[in-house]
Amino acid sequence: MYAELIDDSSGSTIAAASSKNFQGKSALEKARLVGKFIAELAGKKGIKKVVFDRGGYVYAGKVKALADGAREGGLNF
Repeated sequence: MYAELIDDSSGSTIAAASSKNFQGKSALEKARLVGKFIAELAGKKGIKKVVFDRGGYVYAGKVKALADGAREGGLNF
């Protein structure tokens, strides 16, 4: 599971997170932690509001867990 913060106006990546950083957890827990981590990175850069692009994936399972983690971490979308 990967998450990126992208500035659409410049096409540049602001921050990125991966589930590879979280070993020994279930897939859903890794996704939630990726969401929390990307929210933490966003907060350090002063970003609080984002658009959540799920890339065509169904909003369930790991995608929902990532979004929930990002919200827990303080991101609004």
